[in-house]
Amino acid sequence: MKRKDVIVILAVIFTFFIVYTRYFNPVAEAEEIKVPQVEEAKEMNKEEVIQSLNIQRHNSITNAVELVQNAVVSVNVVKTEYVRANMDPFQSFFLNYYNNVYKRNVKSIGSGVIISDDGYIITNSHVVENATKIVVILPDNRQFEAKLIGAAERQDIAVLKIESEHLPVAKLGTSSDLIIGEWVIALGNPYGFMIQDSKPSVSVGVISAVDRDFNVNQDGKIYREMIQTDAAINPGNSGGPLVNIYGKIIGINSFIFSETGSNIGMGFAIPIDRAMKLVEEIIKFGKVRTVWLDFGVREITPRLAKYLGLQSDDGIIVTNIDKNSPAGKAGIKAGDIIVGINDNLIQNIEEAQAAVSDVTVGDFINFTILRDGEAKTIVVKAVEQ
Repeated sequence: MKRKDVIVILAVIFTFFIVYTRYFNPVAEAEEIKVPQVEEAKEMNKEEVIQSLNIQRHNSITNAVELVQNAVVSVNVVKTEYVRANMDPFQSFFLNYYNNVYKRNVKSIGSGVIISDDGYIITNSHVVENATKIVVILPDNRQFEAKLIGAAERQDIAVLKIESEHLPVAKLGTSSDLIIGEWVIALGNPYGFMIQDSKPSVSVGVISAVDRDFNVNQDGKIYREMIQTDAAINPGNSGGPLVNIYGKIIGINSFIFSETGSNIGMGFAIPIDRAMKLVEEIIKFGKVRTVWLDFGVREITPRLAKYLGLQSDDGIIVTNIDKNSPAGKAGIKAGDIIVGINDNLIQNIEEAQAAVSDVTVGDFINFTILRDGEAKTIVVKAVEQ
């Protein structure tokens, strides 16, 4: 083939390529079509991005709060206190000392949570102790004068009742399967008088520990198997709910551990399973019925342990018992040494009192005793006194 012919062929191919890519190439057509679509998409995504961000603001915590917040109430209490006036020594010498006591009304505030649509509310007993008037305020600012149905004072649980229907209700969870480290939310009305707002405040934290036991406090209250959380529980939060991320109640906020009175990340709540056992008793009977066991005990001193030939002074010894009492009929005898109650090791009387503090009428109590050097278990059914 001549060189001239080759040049002509190459020129034809090049021309065809130019024409094809300009007018017939589908890739070029697609690119030309896509340009306006991309620009349009950029404009549309502004609203979509905002919408997406709003959706991301909602999470398990906000959803849980939304489920429970309308059932969290402010418990406003008027209490009567008797106060002795301060007098200097000269006055107290000439005036009757006992005439210097006067009565005053004191306002205080706590929280509560509605557990039934007909108006039953759980709170702490210390919130309503010695109350002459109790007013419950809902988040929507409705106010109701509340009646104290009953209280388990040692366990720090009280039940109130307001007269209304179709009230918002918080769902009950369980405290039997709590996980250390799981998220929890404390709701209540801290500093309600200062804020003048009936809507609950929310604080978030985790479960720091479970099954925390405390010695009997100066008011005689027994706190056992408490839930510890670093969610802030401030003054006024007492009686409010501690909920999980499903918005279900797992505890009733009760107190904080602090030397200054301010929150340091150690709050404690009564497990809801323990609380509800008492609540159901109060709603049904108006009180927690007194359990009758009827036997006397004393602590074992090192000297007594040596006299009895015991290896330690752990436990309490039965000193006297009514043979016709539930414990007597079950087989407990004077001289028996109680070393365990319902899987709780017993070293002293205070621990024994704590171990039976949640026992209600109809429960079965397992006593582990030592008799003649041998351990045995005796089961006693709790009956009403």
